Amino acid sequence: MAASNPGERAHRRRRLTGRDPLDAHRSTTPLELLYDLTIVVAIGTAANELARYVADDHVAVGVIGFAFAAFAVIWAWINYSWFASAYDTDDWVFRLATMVQMVGVIILALGLEQMFASIEHGSTLDNGVMVAGYVVMRTSMLFLWAQAARDDPRRAPAARTYLWTIAVAQAGWVTLVFLQLSVAATFAVAAVLLTVELAGPAVAERRYGGTPWHADHIAERYGLLVIITLGEGIIGTVASLNAVVHGAEGWTLDAALVAIAGVGLTFGSWWMYFAIPWAAALRVRKPRAFTWGYGHIFMFAGLAAMGAGLHVAASFLEHETEIGAVATVLSVAIPVALYVGALYAVYSVVMHEADPFHIGLLVGTTAVLVMSVVLAAAGVGIAVCLVVLMFAPVVSVVGFELIGHRHLAAALERIQG
Repeated sequence: MAASNPGERAHRRRRLTGRDPLDAHRSTTPLELLYDLTIVVAIGTAANELARYVADDHVAVGVIGFAFAAFAVIWAWINYSWFASAYDTDDWVFRLATMVQMVGVIILALGLEQMFASIEHGSTLDNGVMVAGYVVMRTSMLFLWAQAARDDPRRAPAARTYLWTIAVAQAGWVTLVFLQLSVAATFAVAAVLLTVELAGPAVAERRYGGTPWHADHIAERYGLLVIITLGEGIIGTVASLNAVVHGAEGWTLDAALVAIAGVGLTFGSWWMYFAIPWAAALRVRKPRAFTWGYGHIFMFAGLAAMGAGLHVAASFLEHETEIGAVATVLSVAIPVALYVGALYAVYSVVMHEADPFHIGLLVGTTAVLVMSVVLAAAGVGIAVCLVVLMFAPVVSVVGFELIGHRHLAAALERIQG
């Protein structure tokens, strides 16, 4: 929020009275982009740990640890982004509060390795550093929600709901660290705390009037995190390509196939997501915002895990894995299936329709995923299997460009009419 007068102190303290949810040309701020850089680090660290444990054939450890870590990071990002959409003042207080959250994300990322290790070896979950980072992030949000409750009386009930649910959940997380429960018991209690975290926004927005979030802004924020998370796929592609190129044979056909497959898979996933004008749908389907926002957790996790799977493929090509070709292909195929399934599910709920055409696209996508695994089981090289797998998102892209765009246009007309 720039000052109208160049001589004015641009970042002086401002009251959190709420932004105009119909403000034209609202877009992501440089501060939000800076904050997202720390999310890149945390998601990348979680994906690297997932790849390491899957490659070592400790799949359950990798999946459980990744699910726990990915939710913590993505959920913190979601909370910050929706608050900023409603109350970003860009004053010095908001900027410093954002910096505190960035510190918290980094602390959380530093605790991921030992959390994964404790799932594998320990009788208790070593998540003390993770919780410390998470509490730092959430304490900053507590401060911001307290300011909003004070400065915006009309929406104070919603702000206080956010405030109390976050406070209760953080007290629970801290208590959980000191209880030293078994890993299984810790996750059981964590499920209760996660329910409290998820319920807070739903109650605040639906029962107490909600906050003035901006549909175009929040859709852009989610789209940017999709792009950031897709970066894991590019990193995984480079790792896979590096494994082939710097091997004994150097540049080969396999190297070219790996490059095509990795970039194609990432590009196809991007095309799928941005084929849908989410902002246009959110403007008229605001009650569906929770399903839309929460459903993205699975999309983000699927995309990050897809990048981890490509890392596993790189390790396989370097003969540094304890798993076979089938499991290696599955490490990419399953995350792709998660992402595609979540995308179609969220679309169906937001548009309030089940398009039969989508069933055909999902069947085609499933056929491609299964074919890549069958080829691996038949002894076909990993590079070729990845090329086949690349066509999973292509099914939806081609379907949209040929027919689906008309279905989408008709669906938008229905909900807007």
